[in-house]
Amino acid sequence: QVQLVESGGGLVQPGGSLRLSCAASGFSLDYWTIGWFRQAPGKEREGVASTSKSGGSEWYADSVKGRFTISRDNAENTVYLQMNNLKFEDTAVYYCARSFAASTGLNTGGYGAWGQGTQVTVSS
Repeated sequence: QVQLVESGGGLVQPGGSLRLSCAASGFSLDYWTIGWFRQAPGKEREGVASTSKSGGSEWYADSVKGRFTISRDNAENTVYLQMNNLKFEDTAVYYCARSFAASTGLNTGGYGAWGQGTQVTVSS
């Protein structure tokens, strides 16, 4: 059974950092692009960052470039999202997802298996 479980969310002050984890089970990360997405209240879900199955390609939303870094540990079957210099507008539920076979990038339509999400709240 394909499963993705996010963890690491929480409450942080502006300028702070968090590292999210996405633990995968039921499949090997070696063969899939994995993405991080977020959804704020009243807004559509948007792509944040993704990493290709080889780890050789990464994609970032303009709003997080230079602040967020995606990484993967295929041996641990886990993908991470390091978030630095967090801003109020980063507040959202963060989801990780596995792409469809040939999909890459940050389009939510290219991802078919989703975790349940972890809340990130940036507040002073």
